[in-house]
Amino acid sequence: MINSTVPTKYWHKLEDGRIQCDLCPRFCKLHEGQRGFCFVRACENDQVVLTTYGRSSGYCIDPIEKKPLNHFYPGTPVLSFGTAGCNLGCKFCQNWDISKSREIDTLADQAPPETIAKAARQLGCQSVAFTYNDPVIFMEYAIDVAHACHEVGVKTVAVTAGEICPEPRLEFFDVIDAANVDLKAFTERFYREICAGDLQPVLDTLVYLKQETNVWFELTTLLIPGENDSDEELQEMTQWVVENLGPDVPMHFTAFHPDFRMLDKPNTPPETLTRARNIAMQNGIRYAYTGNVHDADGGSTYCHECGQRLIGRDWYVLSDYWNLTDDGHCVFCGTPCAGRFHGLPGRWGARRQPVRLKDFVESSN
Repeated sequence: MINSTVPTKYWHKLEDGRIQCDLCPRFCKLHEGQRGFCFVRACENDQVVLTTYGRSSGYCIDPIEKKPLNHFYPGTPVLSFGTAGCNLGCKFCQNWDISKSREIDTLADQAPPETIAKAARQLGCQSVAFTYNDPVIFMEYAIDVAHACHEVGVKTVAVTAGEICPEPRLEFFDVIDAANVDLKAFTERFYREICAGDLQPVLDTLVYLKQETNVWFELTTLLIPGENDSDEELQEMTQWVVENLGPDVPMHFTAFHPDFRMLDKPNTPPETLTRARNIAMQNGIRYAYTGNVHDADGGSTYCHECGQRLIGRDWYVLSDYWNLTDDGHCVFCGTPCAGRFHGLPGRWGARRQPVRLKDFVESSN
């Protein structure tokens, strides 16, 4: 059995006797026995501990496009898992049964980092993704898994909201090969009132990723009717991305459906996603996508120089269009396509395959 409670290091004692967690900008201040907002980090024996090390809500093989990452070894399978809890409180959470879970004992599998790496390699996965809930809150486990993966040639992917403090941010992203960062909106009002978070730390994380790391990253914004889908906000967001991150960072505009505590909003119309994509491209974004809808045009990758289709894509499925050289250049004009490419694309498709890590634990004994 794995000890699921482990010490952490990003915290300090306050003069009033409480312990402040310094992992994320929420800065939870805890008395002995209390848990932070994320629920998985707690104050025990005058220190902050992680209570879900080695515990998961389940493992699945997904297409890398589901993260979504369209420019990171397209078509390849990724072994995905999450734990429980979250350091944000999004009213529209699409994974609320995991991210808002308080039932730690219902977590399905237990696996040491080496077992996850072994399973990914044996299952033919190009990478392992920390997803479903934000890996920031279980970073000690994620970092150990990442080290084990790298030892066997498996890459690591983080799907995150980017709400993390500068010091742990360095350590976390040092072991991450690719990330999809959820840029939920471009107003502090939205982050405060709908996500119980802050926009600025996310922007700081994005600038850090661009300027200080080699992490390949893409952005996702879930467009909610009447909340973050105005022309003005989309103009401001996409202009900021071009000015601060450059034109090569892919942006995904995805469709909302009513869920969790936001059941009063309608589904996002497909034309809203197309409008957002057009605004992004008009402002200089070279790779803008629509998501959560069948839209072959909005899902495909085009050469920003000659306009030819480089990667045909509908939802998570790659089509027969593949017009990139082995090292990621347009076969028509030679212009490089930003991203991580190597040879022909994978053919995983849209499959989602559950995995029992218990089988790999037993096979290694």
